[in-house]
Amino acid sequence: MSRTELELRPARSVSPAERAELFNAAYEGYLIPFHVDEATLAFMDDAFDLDLDASRVAFRDGAAVGLGNLGVRGEDAWIGGVGVVTAARRSGFGEALMRALHDEARERGIRRVWLEVIVENTAAFALYEKLDYRTVRDVEVWSLPAAEENGSTAREVPADEAHSRIRELRSERDPWQRADGTLAHYPDARGLATEGGVAVYRQAGEHVQLVQFAGEPEPLLRALRALGSVSLLNLPEDDAAASVLGELGAKVVVRQHEMLLEL
Repeated sequence: MSRTELELRPARSVSPAERAELFNAAYEGYLIPFHVDEATLAFMDDAFDLDLDASRVAFRDGAAVGLGNLGVRGEDAWIGGVGVVTAARRSGFGEALMRALHDEARERGIRRVWLEVIVENTAAFALYEKLDYRTVRDVEVWSLPAAEENGSTAREVPADEAHSRIRELRSERDPWQRADGTLAHYPDARGLATEGGVAVYRQAGEHVQLVQFAGEPEPLLRALRALGSVSLLNLPEDDAAASVLGELGAKVVVRQHEMLLEL
């Protein structure tokens, strides 16, 4: 493509309303339908440390046709969504956006760039492999229906106390959306402890978002589902909690490859 066909600008140069509209257009027809508004986008920017100066918006003939979001934490970065509007797809814009994000990451001293891609999204997976990403592990999004529980010994504890215990117990890295950097942006986080485990979660009405946990999962999950339906984002497929979730009647909503590019 020629330079006149594509112009990349910092995401900060676009208004929040325009970014939200572009985000929705770029993800039209996606494998998992979703819609963002300005408030949701602001939440994502904050919770996932999206850098609006490093993130990019693609323009063709003056019209916005794609976007790429880059989260930055120290020497690590995360691709927080790359998409192109329907009329501009299969024109190389997605690859151009990815390469631009890599350039911005290098300028900021980033050493590792992470992303997740839905298993069925084979075209995106092929692009990431072309760009030298490698699959680190497969992760799953789980949904556990609410259910009454009797005799639970779980107790509420301060979120920072629960988090401190999790850091002592956990044996592997949490994905970006549930990492310590994300949790730091959740002032509404709550803690839960049992004799053999501890969790940090958020609750909105009858929905519970399990952010981090460590130790024996079953008592924690039983206690949490008594509060409402439970969602757990990007649990490694070989995690011991996966079999417990299945036994409790939870379902896998999405499977993803977690991928890494070392710069």
